[in-house]
Amino acid sequence: MKYTVCLFIALWLLPHGSHAQPPVFTAKQQDSISQHYVEAAARYHYFAPEWGRCLDSGLALLPRNAQLWQLKAMPLFKQRKYEAGMAYLDKAVAYDPSEYLDYRAFIKCIFQKSYVSAIADFREAKRISGHYGVMDHPYDFYLGLCYLQLNQYDSARTYFRQCVERWEQSGTEAPLHSLYPFYLGIVDFEQGKYAEALDRFTYSLLLYGQFSDAGYYKAQCLMRLQRDAEAREVMQKAYDDFKQGYTFTEDNKMYEPYPYQVSAWMYPARFKK
Repeated sequence: MKYTVCLFIALWLLPHGSHAQPPVFTAKQQDSISQHYVEAAARYHYFAPEWGRCLDSGLALLPRNAQLWQLKAMPLFKQRKYEAGMAYLDKAVAYDPSEYLDYRAFIKCIFQKSYVSAIADFREAKRISGHYGVMDHPYDFYLGLCYLQLNQYDSARTYFRQCVERWEQSGTEAPLHSLYPFYLGIVDFEQGKYAEALDRFTYSLLLYGQFSDAGYYKAQCLMRLQRDAEAREVMQKAYDDFKQGYTFTEDNKMYEPYPYQVSAWMYPARFKK
């Protein structure tokens, strides 16, 4: 395959005239060329300039290759260069929407915080994509986050509940993800339903015992319910867990905070002594 790819490249580098167009390759040849440049880029860190140069070389041959456009976009989002990255990701979606539309929706929701646009993409992805979810969660989870961040709490609750109901109906032995009751608790908390929210955060902590963010909001509920002694105990444990690095388990949390993810400054000073 390497010989074949090199031959294609050598032919392409021959003089073609000022208005030359990329050559036409068979589907099998396109797969070989794409794989060659993806593997070449993977030799470097995705923040390295060589990463982009390898992908640019591939795109010179395959300008409609959605995977190469997506890989070119990805590092920019992790550098918080959202508009620059979206220009490339839009091309990936244009050339292969069934594969990359839900990824763009995820980027808009978690990275770019463009919630209205993310909702539109997720709804379209539900219609055209054969996927159930993206980045380890169903589309409904991200739709819930979008509506939560738009202060549309009833809609957010509906989508988070659907995540729980789908898990209940699946019959799986895998435990429920701790984020689903956590965000249901956030919805209740925002609507002043502190007893209900307390139950949600307690359940989330049963699923992930050192989930410091759930502990923080559980303590907030206890304070509002005038259960101050319990609140202090729960808040202290939450801060101790936070100091040990126990927080959201999402892979992308290192690049972008998730909605309602707790930061160090949010803890009262007396718990930091």
